[in-house]
Amino acid sequence: MSDSPALNAPPPGAAPDTAPAPGAQREAGPLQLALLLAGSCLSVLGAVLIAPVLPQMTQAFAGTPGVDVLVPVVLTAPALLIGLTAPFAGVVVDRIDRKRLLLVAMLAYAVFGTAPLYLDSLGAILASRVLVGLCEGAIMTCCTTLIGDYWSGARRARYLGLQTLVATLSATVFLALGGVLGAAGWRTPFWLYAVAALLAVPMALAIWQPARPATASGTRTPLPWRQLLVPCVVTLFGGIVFYALIVELSFVLAGVGITATGTIGAISAVMSLATAAGAVVFGRLSGRTPRALLPIEFGLSAVGLLLVFATTSPVVITVGAVLTGLGTGMLLPTLLTWAVNRLNFDQRGRGTGLWTGALFLGEFLCPLILAAVGAGVGGLQAALAVLGLASGVVGVLAALLLRRHDQPLDLTRD
Repeated sequence: MSDSPALNAPPPGAAPDTAPAPGAQREAGPLQLALLLAGSCLSVLGAVLIAPVLPQMTQAFAGTPGVDVLVPVVLTAPALLIGLTAPFAGVVVDRIDRKRLLLVAMLAYAVFGTAPLYLDSLGAILASRVLVGLCEGAIMTCCTTLIGDYWSGARRARYLGLQTLVATLSATVFLALGGVLGAAGWRTPFWLYAVAALLAVPMALAIWQPARPATASGTRTPLPWRQLLVPCVVTLFGGIVFYALIVELSFVLAGVGITATGTIGAISAVMSLATAAGAVVFGRLSGRTPRALLPIEFGLSAVGLLLVFATTSPVVITVGAVLTGLGTGMLLPTLLTWAVNRLNFDQRGRGTGLWTGALFLGEFLCPLILAAVGAGVGGLQAALAVLGLASGVVGVLAALLLRRHDQPLDLTRD
């Protein structure tokens, strides 16, 4: 089978954007990949862009009851909504149309994302952020599903790894942009959400709804729940591990006496680059099985978190953060490819939605779980140590569970 197989011709009467050009078969290329990767970054934009202006928002709404709780929720609400709604977006993707849902979600994202530019109530802003999360769940599900539709085999695995790489690097860019734009006022960064409307134009022209294969016509194929259960449960935990130092590293550094925002930002950037490097490493190892990769990835994360716990040295903490970032950068594309690579066209949207929901639900739960564990074990660093030990155990358990399903990730099923 070709590494990037041409899509089957559509049935008679199909919408024009599903049909290949006369005498040719439609094949995705760099433009489609760039657009889908750009769309995948919008959930990252929603998660980090306004972080630098949260103190300004707190001051602006100082008279609002519960402002100290509500303002942080403005940042985290989209992740919760992605976790809750992505599985339903997956159902829509499989039943209706990948492209149509993607374009509607992109335009709605631009509308709801820029709403805080003119909203004067913190409650209304929070409601707009909830709607942003709903759009992000649809966008992530559509973009990831289309990557699975357009490419197969080693190329699909490599592009899913590239999705993690680009998203990780974009987080650093968006944090910097949020800080720069925030200097002009806390509302200014919200202008950047309008980029989704600009992206929707080339998406409408260059992205197409894949033709449904003949084997996928008629009754929908049921999801292989037993096949998806373990990857999604492991992904829920993986989301907690992935997000732990993204959220808590600045607090750890402050606890050991590093309070300069420039230093904290530099160390966070180094960890972000390590995560990107992990995604690159995954691209080279994508032919290995999850049984081989998961213990390495969870093991690196475990060692890194334990180093962060065991020291007050900023240098050693940085080394621990780098190891954790390297492990999680490899981990996310492994989990995604493990979950969706054996699904067929008719199942891929639902499977991708379930995986996306599990990941973002883990990210939302991460700070809550660490706070609860920290209250019981003596603080944040001790909670990270508990998470590190759990990470090592999960890596071993995943390998044991996969003894009977030791298949490489780069399967070539369409």
